[in-house]
Amino acid sequence: MNMKENTVIVPSSDLHQLIKVKLEKAGLYTEQAQEVANHLVFADACGIHSHGAVRVDYYAEQIAKGGVTLDPQTHFEVTGPSTAIFHGDNGVGQFIANNALAEAIPLAKESGVAVVGISKMSHSGALSYYVKKAAEQDLIGISMCQSDPMVVAFGGTENYYGTNPIAFAAPRKTGAPVVFDMATTVQAWGKILDARSKNLEIPSTWAVDKDGKSTTDPHAVNGLLPIAGPKGYGLMMMVDVLSGILLGLPFGKHVTSMYDKISEGRDLGQLFILIDPKRFTDLDLFKEKMDQVVLELHETKPADGFEQVYYPGELSQLNYEKYQKEGIPIEKSIYDYLTSETVHFDQYGGKSAFAD
Repeated sequence: MNMKENTVIVPSSDLHQLIKVKLEKAGLYTEQAQEVANHLVFADACGIHSHGAVRVDYYAEQIAKGGVTLDPQTHFEVTGPSTAIFHGDNGVGQFIANNALAEAIPLAKESGVAVVGISKMSHSGALSYYVKKAAEQDLIGISMCQSDPMVVAFGGTENYYGTNPIAFAAPRKTGAPVVFDMATTVQAWGKILDARSKNLEIPSTWAVDKDGKSTTDPHAVNGLLPIAGPKGYGLMMMVDVLSGILLGLPFGKHVTSMYDKISEGRDLGQLFILIDPKRFTDLDLFKEKMDQVVLELHETKPADGFEQVYYPGELSQLNYEKYQKEGIPIEKSIYDYLTSETVHFDQYGGKSAFAD
């Protein structure tokens, strides 16, 4: 561990242990704490700090106050040759989603495609974690999930949909899978949380304040903006239908806030679509062509101000490789919390989705 300004560089194994222990102290069983820590360390190692250790304080408070089922009675319900629902019983999201994926992968290999919905869980973190695992099993992975109604409806002044992310991954022949993960907002809410933790301003195109006006103050945010206006707005609707209404779960503005009723289950949904390339083409040929795509993008002449053209999502993979070797940069305030005796700071319960 070493220091750089207000950042602490922590080996991934050390960060994993700190997160696991904190979640265990909050009341989470070891197996589940282990998986959540796997996920958060992955996010931080990819440079997706908005979904990494910054979330531990919130998760610890939610766990300690009964907002997740500590011993969920899960059930994998096969509903057709290639369809199923994983009933999560409002268990901790990363553990539930990972278990659902473990059921979906063999279903996809058996039938060629698997469409698996996850019904009732808590926040499941960065979707790239799951689709990358699917791609490592030579499958194409797509996932999406609903979230808090934090986004201003296009043409309106009130929030209706969440950031509703979408992730995609495909295997390659010689490199790590191509993985792309995006919120359907200009930026994910977690990026604003990250800016708050670092006391940084945000671009004026990310969000609006309580009056619906653009703001650069992350603490004044009261609504996020969809990517590309009506196009992002349409994608939000699609994700909400496929991970909410399709599964008989709350949708749109009816999705519960992360903070408001922190001691209650959130009933969130998520969808996996896994495709076996072998059912459509030769697997080796598919993976070779994915390598060709990457090579051709790398050979593309960069525009002014850019040194290299990358495939979408590649910078996260490069961060992952770098930080696994050199250690993961964590904000000192977060590191100090992780190494303290404090389980959580009791700062989220009963607040709005935009609370500090």
